[in-house]
Amino acid sequence: MTEPTVAVLLPCYNEEAAIAQTVAAFRAALPAATIYVYDNNSRDRTVAVARAAGAVVRSERIQGKGAVVRRMFADVDADVYVMADGDATYDAASAPAMVARMLDEQLDMVVGSRIGEAAAAYRRGHRFGNALLTGMLTRLFGRSFTDILSGYRVFSRRFVKSFPVLSVGFEIETEISVHALELKMPVAEVETPYFARPDGSESKLSTYRDGWRIVRTIAMLYRIERPLWFFGSIGAVMAVLAVILALPLVVTYMHTGLVPRFPTAILVTGLMILAALNGFAGLILDTVVRGRREVRRLAYLAHRAPSNAGRGGA
Repeated sequence: MTEPTVAVLLPCYNEEAAIAQTVAAFRAALPAATIYVYDNNSRDRTVAVARAAGAVVRSERIQGKGAVVRRMFADVDADVYVMADGDATYDAASAPAMVARMLDEQLDMVVGSRIGEAAAAYRRGHRFGNALLTGMLTRLFGRSFTDILSGYRVFSRRFVKSFPVLSVGFEIETEISVHALELKMPVAEVETPYFARPDGSESKLSTYRDGWRIVRTIAMLYRIERPLWFFGSIGAVMAVLAVILALPLVVTYMHTGLVPRFPTAILVTGLMILAALNGFAGLILDTVVRGRREVRRLAYLAHRAPSNAGRGGA
């Protein structure tokens, strides 16, 4: 029996002002953990400062947080993974409790739900945007987290090694949340303080650009994971529109035996054909998605469950 190995993963881009403080905080909170800083083409002294602080520093040349997470998950080997940002906004002191809860309850992900400790912790519009996107995810997938955009998470090994990261940028948190919801993984949330950035550190998140990318990612994932509902809804709208357009034609035909608006009749026929095609596409893709989900579930189950027994656990 051995204690579970813990890796702290810190994706970074131009965090010279905050990375040393972040590494020191996680070193104090999790003294047995290995702290990895993955630099994403920083133009300042992030690499040198992180290395001087005692972190294992690696690089990812493809720009974007999603690309960094993909590289971290592929390269790092551990039993427990703690992921946070390198900007000193997340409370490192909460990490031991999050790790303990994951191991005690054999969870696959624990999300650090942020509670702002200062007015400057959240940029303007971010609270509203987070609530809006969380509500969208709940409506689309039936359940959600209270803070789907939190970058502070603890993962089990079987989550990390079975997660096919496809995102490029800040929409990665949304993809992570959907992956857990779709495979019905055991997950939990823990409220954690959220602090303002230290002086000299600037956010790389764009409220509107990245918000739009997240909305687009949710729509794309809904199309992929719920094709029957997605294409079925489109087909239903087309069918209803066709019926509305056809009613006057039917009434006229019943009275006169003629179809005076022939172009409308062609349009109605085309809409009904498209509606049927969307319905069949949804049915076929739903079967494909079910098979793909089974494969993903088997890949997930191929790894051991998190346990306090470490490598000898269940």
